[in-house]
Amino acid sequence: MPAAQTITVAVVDDNRMVREALAAMLSRVDGVHAVPSDVTDAAFLDEHQPTVILLDAGLGEEDSLGVTVSLAERAPYARVIIMDLIPTHEEIAEYVNAGVSGFVLKDASFDELVATIMTVAGGGKVLPALLTQSLFTQIANETARNRAPTMDAVRMTRREHEVVGLIGEGLSNKEIAQRLNIATHTVKSHVRNVMEKLALHTRLQIAAYSHREGNS
Repeated sequence: MPAAQTITVAVVDDNRMVREALAAMLSRVDGVHAVPSDVTDAAFLDEHQPTVILLDAGLGEEDSLGVTVSLAERAPYARVIIMDLIPTHEEIAEYVNAGVSGFVLKDASFDELVATIMTVAGGGKVLPALLTQSLFTQIANETARNRAPTMDAVRMTRREHEVVGLIGEGLSNKEIAQRLNIATHTVKSHVRNVMEKLALHTRLQIAAYSHREGNS
């Protein structure tokens, strides 16, 4: 593909191994040039002029929604895809209102990621399907699968236990932040840590774990 048609993808993640590995894989795709970064400052944007920005939803202590809003002002030419989104209606609405063009969930395949990038780069939107079942019906289904490790097998902090319990009550990240008197992006960081420790992929699986273990 000629250079003028090459899609430049910025992979923005605070985990160096993840961003570099993902950028290397994407750069092997015809017509894609990927660059890894843990920042989206003016120098990076001016140097690379990315067509698409893959933005991790859990940027350490940064507020990824705030970063998204800033990118809409500083890099209006770039289309933003949120990675690892925990798909609550509230968060989807916030990101869409901030100008996000697509979402890639944590359990997506590499082919799905590439397809999302191509669609978004071409001007399309890739939004997650709305949940068609009630929250507690899905919790029941996840509980029946019994995939998560037991409480005794996982070392979690007191705050992480609190977050798990509140997710089990059906609270959103914003509601959890208000209940615990902490920032919303801090809640997202705790949720991400819980998902990694429990080898779970969705908010519903965390809720199912909470109900099975009696945390809520």
